[in-house]
Amino acid sequence: MGMPLLRFLFRKMWNTRWLTLSTAAGLIAAVAFTVSIPMYADGALKRVVADSLKEKSTGMPAGSLLIRYQASGGTTAASQSGLPDVDAFIREKVPERIGFPYDTFVSVRTIRGAETAPVDPTKVDASRVRQMTIAAMSGLEEKVEMAQGRMYGGEAEDGVIEAVMMEEALYRNDLHIGDELYYPIYGGLNLVLKVKIVGAYTPLDETDPFWFQGLESIMNTLAISEEAFAGKLMSAGVPVHNAYWYYAFDLREIKTSQLAPLRRTLDRLDIELYQLLKDTRVEISFADTLTEFRRQGLQLQTLLFTLAAPMIAMVFFFIAMNAKQSLEKQRSDIAVLRSRGAGTRQIIWIYVLEGLLLGAVALLLGPLIGWFMAKSIGSANGFLTFVDRKAIPVGFSTEAAIAGVAAVLLAILSSVIPAILYARASIVDYKRQLARSDRSPLWQRWFLDVALLGLAGYGWYLFNERQMLTFRTGMTTDQLNVNPFLFFVPAIAIFAIGLFCLRLFPLILKLVGWLGRKMLPLPLYLTLTQLSRSSGAYYSLMILLILTIGLGVYNAAAARTIDLNSTERILYRYGSDVIIQTVWEGRAEIQNPQQGGGSGGGSGENPGGNPGGNPGGSPGGNPGSPGGPGGGANTPTRINYIEPPFEIFRTLDGVEAAARVLKTKGNIVVSGRSIGQGTLMGINNDQFAEVAWFREDLFPIHPFYYLNYLGMYEHAAIIPSNVAERYQLKPGDLISVGLPDGMLEFVIVGILPYWPSQYPDQSPFVIANLDYIYDQVPLIPYEVWLKMEPDAKVAPIVTALMDRGIELASVTDVRSELITQSKHPTRGGVFGILSLGFLVSVIVSLAGYLLYWFFNLSGRIVQFGVLRAMGLSRKQLTGMLLLEQVFTGGLAVGLGFVIGKVASRLFLPFLQTAENVASAVPPFRVVFEQQDAIQLYVVVGFMLLTGAALLYLHIRRLRVHQAVKMGEER
Repeated sequence: MGMPLLRFLFRKMWNTRWLTLSTAAGLIAAVAFTVSIPMYADGALKRVVADSLKEKSTGMPAGSLLIRYQASGGTTAASQSGLPDVDAFIREKVPERIGFPYDTFVSVRTIRGAETAPVDPTKVDASRVRQMTIAAMSGLEEKVEMAQGRMYGGEAEDGVIEAVMMEEALYRNDLHIGDELYYPIYGGLNLVLKVKIVGAYTPLDETDPFWFQGLESIMNTLAISEEAFAGKLMSAGVPVHNAYWYYAFDLREIKTSQLAPLRRTLDRLDIELYQLLKDTRVEISFADTLTEFRRQGLQLQTLLFTLAAPMIAMVFFFIAMNAKQSLEKQRSDIAVLRSRGAGTRQIIWIYVLEGLLLGAVALLLGPLIGWFMAKSIGSANGFLTFVDRKAIPVGFSTEAAIAGVAAVLLAILSSVIPAILYARASIVDYKRQLARSDRSPLWQRWFLDVALLGLAGYGWYLFNERQMLTFRTGMTTDQLNVNPFLFFVPAIAIFAIGLFCLRLFPLILKLVGWLGRKMLPLPLYLTLTQLSRSSGAYYSLMILLILTIGLGVYNAAAARTIDLNSTERILYRYGSDVIIQTVWEGRAEIQNPQQGGGSGGGSGENPGGNPGGNPGGSPGGNPGSPGGPGGGANTPTRINYIEPPFEIFRTLDGVEAAARVLKTKGNIVVSGRSIGQGTLMGINNDQFAEVAWFREDLFPIHPFYYLNYLGMYEHAAIIPSNVAERYQLKPGDLISVGLPDGMLEFVIVGILPYWPSQYPDQSPFVIANLDYIYDQVPLIPYEVWLKMEPDAKVAPIVTALMDRGIELASVTDVRSELITQSKHPTRGGVFGILSLGFLVSVIVSLAGYLLYWFFNLSGRIVQFGVLRAMGLSRKQLTGMLLLEQVFTGGLAVGLGFVIGKVASRLFLPFLQTAENVASAVPPFRVVFEQQDAIQLYVVVGFMLLTGAALLYLHIRRLRVHQAVKMGEER
């Protein structure tokens, strides 16, 4: 069975080499795409770990492991016989078990603390209580520099133990170099040690993990050499009170597959340590950090696999479609083999072997292509937008290998299962099936398309009721939660609508054919007849195209929507490119209590109807003022500020425009009644128009009209729509704002829903003229908003301002915030998978389309020959086949575009989370980018043109005398 079978297999593969190659290409694509996800997730995890390590470097490093032995009461040196074993285990076995390099290792042993007494009371103040602890710290010599004296010696001389202290500890304890102390040992030994201070040290780097205990905790520590500790103390039977072993492991190269085993290793440590020496346990471990990394890694992988699932399914669909076409071509051969005595098992074995051979090739080449794919996922900045940025460290991992093998097995199954069904059929079964080839496909007979439509509808209902949005595996990018189901359910919807449209396809064709049978030109009539009679043969191709285009449109819209909305939220939050708050100099001025009416926010007129003239209605004066007119006992103070120079900002390099923007809290008063605290925003309308970020669709009319109205009257104001609706305010009405230094009155000239950097649902706002505010009340510090030239940097601006003596309190660069957001590994992963998935599915569809037509045409040579022999010209035949392409490929592409748009309109609004749907500012919007549609049109156009060229070449090569013959179609 061996060699003849292999010979037959290779001959078969060579005879159907185009199919074999296309199946291999599909397998490689499946493996590469599947493998790229865990590869990217692994690299992204490394970046997350690196970022976490940076964030946590202020305290203990993320890879910190602290093991502690603490002696219980009544412990003697004899009961600590396990200490050398536990020490050896921690020093040798622990790093081996953890398997990562470590930057720091320190071992600290201490004896019980005691109250020391000076040997010579004339040199040392004996009245002072000094509670000290003797400790031995490994590697202390390398981590310090001697500020005074020298480092301790190894052995104790003349019974005196040499010790060093931290320089500051020396001062705090009023001790000096050369001082000697008595250190009593309790616990039945009745031993008194004599300790001599020979040196004072300062740490080389106070942030070094070596000082894991914190410098404050070693202020009363007398550090002695490890040799002296072992030789003088332990040999004399002094028990160890505390022992610490500290490691700082470097986890930067950690892989996803290592997280779970490492966590188990850490959890096991406690048991092993306790068995070696009681009261030894892991005090601080990075097990929780590992759990967090694992959670993030799993979240990312789950999210990306769910996003990629429809595209991966399409690749498998292509492999199955390809296998089916191949088997259709070889079906008569299989039936003949069966009839001539070949066993079912032998035939199945041929196809299994072929699958395994191609699978092995895919497993060799797929991961290499997957590696490049993972790299390109990491460089995604938007849909089909890749940028050159610092690459995510991508490597092969166990998960990647498992994913690759799983993909190959699935792909082999999708091609072998049809072969098993065909292998069981004899020539008689085959001919019987040929006679029933016009039967509806299984999914139509079982109404699976209707069931899937119901499932998609139920998914939409759950989203609409906000039930499915509580499930989170995604990331939140500026309040935008990417829920993987929002890509999975729409894929089912696109598939279901596509299948349902295909159910109607033959009925529409029959109707058109019946209506126009008397007047349709012959090629068109023949096309309609051919399609309506064998529409089932085109279903697999059409659904592949519908899915490709539909998912392409949906994914493009999703990526653009995520990108645009999160970017706009950040732009709206800040209002301009750069926000600078300068340091204002001011001096406090004590006000005469008699004049206090102004400082409460009213001038004694009491608009709130409460004692004290406070519009907020509280008798104690405005909360923002140190002492309002109702305070009585306090003397009011006011700070007079000196305005820093503003014109300098306009002249800075890289600055297009600058504006002064005042934001201050005040009590808003409508018709003499306070409506609570709000924001008073003072602007210069011409400056503000140049620097502020506006989204025009947020306003009833262009925002510049409002700014224009503001400039018409000095006391003009703009208020939010929700305040206007609630209190029935209209343009021309009065509104007042109470500040600590006076009450300001404004006339409403504009009512609008939003204003850059203002959130009306959280706090009402009043937009007014800055100069009018400053005419009424003393100077209040303002922000400076800058509109920057493209690619202009902020650092030179900061330097230039500092050089001119302008101190800065804060600088916010919105563009750097956007860059940080765009570099988020999960965000890059989402865009990368959507882009890569789309490219893979387009390539697969193109290959599927060309192969389909190649086999379709080669299987219909006899039919074409007969039509030519009956008098159909080559031109008419070409026209007929082109129409066939338009009715199938063209219709599927058109349906794909329409269904993709419908799915986007239905599902993309749910990208808002349940929490932020009410307070989303600016309001969420679904975006379709013209550029994406053009890219899709180009791809589809290329596909259809290639198909047409293939047709034309095929018909040109057609010889009537060869085609019209007796025998089977091949």
